[in-house]
Amino acid sequence: MIHMRPFTPLELKNQHYLVNLGISFTQVQITETGLKKSILDATVPMRAYFKENEIHDYDLQSQGPESKILIPTHILSFQNVLNTYTSLYRPITKKGDPRLWIYKLQAFTQADDIYILIANGGELYVINSTREDIKQAVESVLINPIKEYLLALSNQVQEVSRELLQHFRAASGQWFESEVMADTGIGRTIETLLGIPMNSDKTADYKGIELKSARGNRLGARKNLFTQTPNWELSRCKSGQEIVNKYGYFTEDGFKTIQTTVSATHPTRDLQLLVNDFNGLLELQHIRDVGHDDIAVWQLLKLHERLLTKHHETFWINVENRIENNKEYFRYDNIIHTKNPNIGQFDILLEQGMITVDLLLCRPSHQKSGKNGGDTYSFKMKSKAMPLLFPEKLIYKI
Repeated sequence: MIHMRPFTPLELKNQHYLVNLGISFTQVQITETGLKKSILDATVPMRAYFKENEIHDYDLQSQGPESKILIPTHILSFQNVLNTYTSLYRPITKKGDPRLWIYKLQAFTQADDIYILIANGGELYVINSTREDIKQAVESVLINPIKEYLLALSNQVQEVSRELLQHFRAASGQWFESEVMADTGIGRTIETLLGIPMNSDKTADYKGIELKSARGNRLGARKNLFTQTPNWELSRCKSGQEIVNKYGYFTEDGFKTIQTTVSATHPTRDLQLLVNDFNGLLELQHIRDVGHDDIAVWQLLKLHERLLTKHHETFWINVENRIENNKEYFRYDNIIHTKNPNIGQFDILLEQGMITVDLLLCRPSHQKSGKNGGDTYSFKMKSKAMPLLFPEKLIYKI
């Protein structure tokens, strides 16, 4: 996790046990300063978790005490439940960095204890991961608050994936006509069949589960992770149009554009990625005979947030397809079910060229889709990177 001390064996054991129960969570270290001042930083993964689970969106929150919100919170231990509140706010400072505090925490917390925070139903459930043995509590013959709550939540979480899987298995062997003849046609049709409205929301598709489809003849192709626009405030170029004006090329139709895949391992059309760990940036560079030009940057923490938000839990749907009379038809083959991406691998996979970025900038009008004038920055992974980025997976035959 970001901004934390190394985990103890008990804390790691607690994390793994919750993952096996299918329960998503975030964590916070109660620093000595935080304990004294009753103030903690809301880290990027925590903010992403709160947003994904509809607890709070700091990006929409104004600065100042009048904008503080209180979230009902339950501190669970083996012995009892303490009902309290968590305050979420942004102070009146230059940046208004997101903050939080869990009331009544001081009485039984020591400096540098790590707490697990679980969101459910607009409320927070917290457990001292440094002091409580979660596995022992859940598997105890004695009824206790940790056991009661976590078993109930585990059944609830697994019910969503079971419900979704049943949708697909109920359609086993059926052929469906794709809504449109396009790369995105099958994905759009699957969402329609599931009653999901088409939108550009950056959160997951079906009750917290992301859906990604792939045709059987393209199973070795790169898989879409997410799209993310560069941070223009930190970038030398301030828009996709400016990038194209300076570094683009003309198509046979006379359009100046950039449509290419960029990697950290080698330049393509003189464009290359650089993972700048020291500054926490992914940089897009134009390679010259001598040196390079800085073009645009993404903050690595923002990319981690996007991955955590988009792919906390994902169904990767593989389909069999055929073309008849200029129409595409498909049926379900199998589903790979993944959870909890390994954020520690993301930057490494970027450096190794296993995760790349597709630039589609200033496309002709007939190719455009979506916002930003059709400009997209798509982060994709090679298929062989999946077990590294998503080590937890189940495969369902439909």
